Amino acid sequence: MRKYSGLLISLAFSASVFAADADSERLAQILAAQPPDVQARYEWRHPQQTLEFFGIVPEMNVVEALPGEGWYTKILLPYLGQDGSLIGVDYALNMHPKFEWVTPEFMAEKKTWVSTWTAEAQTWAGENGAPVSAFVFGDMPESFKGTANAVLFIRALHNMTRFNADGAFLDTALKNAFDILEPGGIVGIVQHQAPEDSSAEFADGSHGYLKKSFLMKAMQDAGFEFVAESAINENPKDQPGPDDIVWRLPPSLATSKDNPELTAQMKAIGESNRMTLKFRKPPKVGY
Repeated sequence: MRKYSGLLISLAFSASVFAADADSERLAQILAAQPPDVQARYEWRHPQQTLEFFGIVPEMNVVEALPGEGWYTKILLPYLGQDGSLIGVDYALNMHPKFEWVTPEFMAEKKTWVSTWTAEAQTWAGENGAPVSAFVFGDMPESFKGTANAVLFIRALHNMTRFNADGAFLDTALKNAFDILEPGGIVGIVQHQAPEDSSAEFADGSHGYLKKSFLMKAMQDAGFEFVAESAINENPKDQPGPDDIVWRLPPSLATSKDNPELTAQMKAIGESNRMTLKFRKPPKVGY
């Protein structure tokens, strides 16, 4: 919660206050200060428009799912500022072994991820950045419940969907998101989008893509209300076939690294077609 004139204002009301407090100039300056390799992705990731669409503003408490090496984290920390906070969340520990490439060394690192990632991310915050904490899905501290203003799932839902039948990983992540949010809190989703007429097998997350209709239902089943969608991150050139994976496209180019002609074709498409969806946890009734 934020304080105004010494009073605590619930998020159900403060959502309109946050919208008025959006600091586009500050965010633009932070984005302009990022390294060239990060800025090269703006054409496809549209971080300013995306964060503003989700209503992310300074002083918020934001949860970032799968922060990885910190592409968005390094933007969010200085933007949220000392009076905000950032909570990183990784996959449940028992989900990692389901990837065929996972090694014992990788698992050993993941066992200490909460402490090691928090320590590293805090070094990214700089002098005036937001404080950092972390947990893994399925092991959220009780003290975190009802404390967040927003949860961001940016290209974070396909693998949890892929393995959901064998561990309820997506279900658990959405429940954690619901529980950690204050009433009226926002969920922002950016996700590789499968064509609606694609097969269930193609759109189960294993190819990296999910259907919009699937996510709409999953979010509403988890108790969230749909707020809005945006075309910010759409790319109509990305028209995957039944055997295509999202990682064929830049920046991974996983299927064409040894084929210059195919690499050129993938670069001409660009990064994936992504849906951008905004949901909220219902406000308290009668507030």
